[in-house]
Amino acid sequence: MTKAVIVPGGAFGPAAGLLMYASAVAERRGAAIHRHSWSQARPNPFEPAVEGWVRGELTPLLDELGGSPLLIGKSFGTNAALLAAERSLPAVWLTPLLTAPWVVAALGRATAPCLLVGGTADTLWDGDLARELSPHVLEVDGANHGMMTPGRPLTDSIAVLGRVIVAMEEFLDAIDWPDRSAS
Repeated sequence: MTKAVIVPGGAFGPAAGLLMYASAVAERRGAAIHRHSWSQARPNPFEPAVEGWVRGELTPLLDELGGSPLLIGKSFGTNAALLAAERSLPAVWLTPLLTAPWVVAALGRATAPCLLVGGTADTLWDGDLARELSPHVLEVDGANHGMMTPGRPLTDSIAVLGRVIVAMEEFLDAIDWPDRSAS
């Protein structure tokens, strides 16, 4: 069975905000959704040790699931990019921590495709770097780390959510996920 692992950020759980809708995209494609919750207090996301901590949190789940699940991570959860690179897993990284050198290095080592999503008002986003790391990028003008557009009508932020979902659907179509020829 096709699987997707939802890797939360630091502020909200695996079923909130962008991750709720992103998991729905995978679920509508027949994926069994596995929502990870952090089991203990998270370390500082801007210290290199966080990468090993995330590895320790997610490795048992990935080992149990087997196969090549799609990883969908938000912010803090993009510290799982190393696992995606090591296991050649496709991924959707929402507001990746592109200021963390270890996340950037892991994204650079990835052999499976990934979608990078961020906004120009997010201090942790670097659009030029994102485009160097992946041909699959959605950059939203004026969106912050929560993919909201401060100072604009709330409906603009809701429209951003729609753009993220469309980009994810187009990305999964482009990489043929799940592989429909295998069914």
